[in-house]
Amino acid sequence: MTLTKADLVQQVYKKHPSLTKAQATDSVEAFLSISKASLISGEDLLLSGFGKFNVKDKKARRGRNPQTGDELTLEARRVVTFKPSGILRAKINQG
Repeated sequence: MTLTKADLVQQVYKKHPSLTKAQATDSVEAFLSISKASLISGEDLLLSGFGKFNVKDKKARRGRNPQTGDELTLEARRVVTFKPSGILRAKINQG
């Protein structure tokens, strides 16, 4: 099962009865927008008790097409990695 953005909005709406559905949607959208902007600008995103999203630069490197065996060059790129907090990791491993 996958948690979607619509599911997040619904959970925020349920947990905060003073919010309208539109306000819950705006809240989730604002959080995601701020998070994306942070990562795009190269900043790490730390959410205490949840984990840390890191932006890492990967250098160009030689690779190989596994179907044909042809060598190719993989361009330099940026990737986002996630490291869960110790608290989250412990809770995941309890179940």
